[in-house]
Amino acid sequence: MRPLSIRARLTLWYAGVLLAILAVVSVLSYSFLRWSLLQQVDASLASVAQIVRETDERGAGGSEVDRAIRELLGPGFSDRYYQFLDPEGHSRFRSGPPAVTLPLSPEARLNASQGRRTFETLDDPRGGPIRLLTVPVLREGRRVEIIQVSAPLAQLYDALSGYLTTLLTLVPVAVALAAAGGFVVTRRALNPVRDMSRTARQITAEDLGRRLGRRGAEDEIDHLADTLNAMLAGLEAAFAQARRFSADAAHELRTPLTALQGEIEVALRAERTSEEYRRVLHSALEEVKHLTRLAEDLLLFSRSSAPLGIPRERVDLEPLVLEALEVGTRRAQGTGVHVRAEEIEPVTVVGEAGSLRRAVQNLVDNAVKYTPSGGKVGLSLLARNGQAHIVVQDTGIGIDPAETTRIFDPFVRLDAARSRDAGGAGLGLALVKAIVIAHGGTVEVESAPGAGSRFTIRLPLV
Repeated sequence: MRPLSIRARLTLWYAGVLLAILAVVSVLSYSFLRWSLLQQVDASLASVAQIVRETDERGAGGSEVDRAIRELLGPGFSDRYYQFLDPEGHSRFRSGPPAVTLPLSPEARLNASQGRRTFETLDDPRGGPIRLLTVPVLREGRRVEIIQVSAPLAQLYDALSGYLTTLLTLVPVAVALAAAGGFVVTRRALNPVRDMSRTARQITAEDLGRRLGRRGAEDEIDHLADTLNAMLAGLEAAFAQARRFSADAAHELRTPLTALQGEIEVALRAERTSEEYRRVLHSALEEVKHLTRLAEDLLLFSRSSAPLGIPRERVDLEPLVLEALEVGTRRAQGTGVHVRAEEIEPVTVVGEAGSLRRAVQNLVDNAVKYTPSGGKVGLSLLARNGQAHIVVQDTGIGIDPAETTRIFDPFVRLDAARSRDAGGAGLGLALVKAIVIAHGGTVEVESAPGAGSRFTIRLPLV
């Protein structure tokens, strides 16, 4: 079954809520009207009972009571029947035909004996439902007679039935009209969303610079436009980075391939001695090794950029850091650079040991490369504030603070000191950042030209 559109769902919800509200209001209004009409009937019964009592106290009979009711209450109360009972329950006088008698229920008799009046709604087989008031007449603190007054409820029930019919007719009409109006209003309210959808469909990968328009109302529609514009900005940046990465990777691959092709072509132009061929093959082998390292770095960078691709297991960082220290010491042999451990603590994190080892070794290798003879490279591993801190500090040539954010971009070499021969393809620090972010951590650098650099990796502890 095809799901309903947002407009249809909003209209149905609106109509349903309105129907529920009208139903509750109708039930309450019907109940209040019924209570109000019964109160009026009860008040009229009490008035008739008072007239009957006062007339009886003057010693008048039933005809005098009828005349007093017409004079005081009007001819509209002529349908109120009454009867005056003596202490034994025999009727002294009553109104209406002689055959009309009002029932005295046990409850009304008991209340009368206790001096309380009783209102009852009874079903009279001859005339339909009636409202009956039973009032005791007290003299000298004791009940001596009982006055009963009744009124038919047929007109009251007819009025309630008419009101109920009106409600049952008008409520569905009101809900239908409200649903139609809600459908129109919802359609107009969703027009900006439709316009944004139309504009978004026109935006392609080659046209990511376009943005969705805002109405300036700072409502949910504008918030949606801001969210989509932020997503488009992120996509534009990602596409630009991917294009730049592809171009840089192609450039880095083209250089050794061009050199390799040139050397082979020169070697094939004429007959060469075995020594010359060996020299060409040796040079070609170096270029192949460089291509292999570049391909491995690109593959690792691609995998490290996807957090879901990192296996999650407990990793003890102390052996990794000590291994990186040993590799850095070997790398520094013959350069006059001293590599040493500053402070090493046992620390455990969750991640992939191989990629973390590569990140630390890249930082140490980078520090050794750009530290002149007589300089120092220090390596520390600490646990602070729920995080593992891996710190690599050197006394090398340093970095301009304005360039510290760029050094983590792929294929970035800041100056001649970081040439292709010395600095590789420019993927080392980009790999470090990708690996650390994939492990939920951060990497920072503090540096100044000529004052060395301090790289800090922070990873969440187990």
